[in-house]
Amino acid sequence: MQHGPAVRRRKLGEELRALRDRTGLTSGETARMLGWHQSKISRIETGRSGVKPEDVRLLLDAYGVADARERALLEALAASAGDTGRGRQWWHEYRGLLPQEYRDFISLEAGASAARTVELSVVPGLLQTAAYARAVTRAALGGLPEPKVDALVDVRLARQTVLRADPPLELSAVLDEAVLRRQIGGPDVMAEQLRHLVAVARLPQVRLQVLPFSVGGHLGLTGPFVIFSFPNIADLDVVVLDHLTSSLYLERKEDLEAYSAAFRTIQAHALPPQDSSDLISAIADGA
Repeated sequence: MQHGPAVRRRKLGEELRALRDRTGLTSGETARMLGWHQSKISRIETGRSGVKPEDVRLLLDAYGVADARERALLEALAASAGDTGRGRQWWHEYRGLLPQEYRDFISLEAGASAARTVELSVVPGLLQTAAYARAVTRAALGGLPEPKVDALVDVRLARQTVLRADPPLELSAVLDEAVLRRQIGGPDVMAEQLRHLVAVARLPQVRLQVLPFSVGGHLGLTGPFVIFSFPNIADLDVVVLDHLTSSLYLERKEDLEAYSAAFRTIQAHALPPQDSSDLISAIADGA
């Protein structure tokens, strides 16, 4: 299974190689122009290593690329591939615990400007309380030693800083009513979680809606998904589908259009934000 940032590194490498070929330069000639070793060009073009946006700018200068939109797209692609030039990110400290796919997901989440998500079973990670996150982790990964459970909960809470970053991630979430009524962790944990949802829904960067049981069948029944969008460049949007043992990243234009249309349809059938908060509060109070 291919990972998001790895796919993007390869995509960026292919684009840069095509630009080099268009100029007639060899990889060796390009390396000499920039004072690099030829192997660096090879690693970039094959997607085996990331490349900093500032290095992409040097390559684009060498290849005579003047189009501002093309330059912005390729520089943004370098940033979203996981190497932003700002050193190691916090999640690398957990590399011995987190699967590569989870680290890739966090990398995309951290670099995104907006996320749209549909959830059918559990509260999205960005909106979970510590107690709820602990209960979900124990249920999903039964038998895990407590220190590892603690670490995974720490990761879940650390991810939530994107909602209060400057600028913050703009989150639009639609939750099936089943998410609110499934007793994960027991009544006290659920009541706390539901009240937390009401509180976080007041943030201007969060739009939270509930898809009530009364809607019946809906497009979201095919499974949960997340659509990440990135600053200024719509061409970098990506859909993430989670499976039991892997994640699938969709970046083709037709896939993005299909999932974006599905999200709009699901959102249109969901309760408005205030009605959603009222329903969540009522369930928390035992209605």
